[in-house]
Amino acid sequence: MSLAYILIALLALAVAGFFAGRGKALRSAGGDSRLLHSLPGYYGWNIVVSTLVPSLLVLAIWLAVQPVVIDNHVSSMISEETTSAGSLSLVMSDVVRVAEGLDLAVSRGTMTREEAATLRTDVTDIRARLGEIGVALGSDVSPEILEAAQAYRGWSSTGNLLRSIAVLGIAFAGLAFGFMRTNRDFRARNTVETVIRYMLIAAACIAILTTVGIVLSLIFNTVEFFRIYPAADFFFGLTWSPSFGGGSELGIVPLIWATLYISFIALAVAVPIGLFAAIYLSEYATSTVRAIAKPLLEILAGIPTIVYGLFALLTVGPMLMNVFGTGGALGVSWMSGASSVFTAGVVMGIMLIPFVSSLSDDIINAVPQAMRDGSLGLGATHSETVKQVILPAALPGIVGAILLAASRAIGETMIVVLGAGAAARLSLNPLEAMTTVTAKIVSQLTGDADFASPEALVAFALGMTLFVVTLALNIVALYIVRKYREQYD
Repeated sequence: MSLAYILIALLALAVAGFFAGRGKALRSAGGDSRLLHSLPGYYGWNIVVSTLVPSLLVLAIWLAVQPVVIDNHVSSMISEETTSAGSLSLVMSDVVRVAEGLDLAVSRGTMTREEAATLRTDVTDIRARLGEIGVALGSDVSPEILEAAQAYRGWSSTGNLLRSIAVLGIAFAGLAFGFMRTNRDFRARNTVETVIRYMLIAAACIAILTTVGIVLSLIFNTVEFFRIYPAADFFFGLTWSPSFGGGSELGIVPLIWATLYISFIALAVAVPIGLFAAIYLSEYATSTVRAIAKPLLEILAGIPTIVYGLFALLTVGPMLMNVFGTGGALGVSWMSGASSVFTAGVVMGIMLIPFVSSLSDDIINAVPQAMRDGSLGLGATHSETVKQVILPAALPGIVGAILLAASRAIGETMIVVLGAGAAARLSLNPLEAMTTVTAKIVSQLTGDADFASPEALVAFALGMTLFVVTLALNIVALYIVRKYREQYD
């Protein structure tokens, strides 16, 4: 039974169990729900939990363990002569490919199950039959790989059958157990809420463990990089010149400079526009204007960053070239190409406007109306109230919003890849092409480079540096918000 059918069967059992448990609970109370310990729905959900939780847990463990067990068994059938020509992982990928081809041939009637399971040496016939349905096998597929593929199919079929029996058997057992203990005195609500609490704890642990796993993967690979490349040259080097043939110079200073430069320009664009938009929407706009303008402004946050990158490459960059480039409106030659720090910074600032405006708007609206009324009652104008009362009260939150937007700008990739260029240089000219840390992470992990080389491992050191910088900004933002936050009744 396929995985989809198993899930459908489990869902059907859970639905049936819900109505059965609810009905039995009402019958045990003579139809009077007031005599039940819990609401009738809790008894149904108790059977749903008893049916789904253990069976899905077993299914998840089975899906994780079965491929490992089968791969270990099948890989032991591969001789050293076969693996000498390539790595074991490549040979196993051929085995899986042939096994999937045999399954497809059986499903389409090109080959019977007996032929797929018993043919051992006639690779030519197998290749011809699979070719009829569009599955091409390479010339290096040997009888040994064919035999391993057939064993892989057999073990997978057996494992899938046992998985179906085990999962459905546990589901039926859970349904029966939940149904048998259902009566009017059973504390169904306590049981269901306890299970839900543990599920929430598990979800929180998964999120935390995922973060820990990401950090550890960065740390281990960063440590490995610094074993083969000096840390001082990485953090203080002024030249970024990777060479996969050797002799690389991997100084991060030009990348950090470009990252901070572009982020500064982006914030110079986003902060005034976003903050003024927030002040207008929260203090001056009518309810009708606010209901229209705020969603339109927040649409910017939903545009994919690749679209912003294309906008920078095809629209903003050529427009700046028409002004600052050779033959432009100003008659200067300050800009040699459409890609530049200014191009990426302006477009990134447009992307950050909804981050600043939405957070600032929420923070300004959180200032109590009593403070506005008190200021106006003392004779201050509306503008004076905004400037001298509302903004000082909301300033810690606004600063936190700006720092969060800065961390978002530092981690941006696609806009700088398409809009800022690929040159790693130290320059004060914002109209020159530069590149950032995130852009180089992408470039260093693409291609056919040896993953153990410093030119590939440097991507993890760059990622770790970027992680530390953005984490520091987030910590500072949270500290400012918590330390200077005003508590209102």
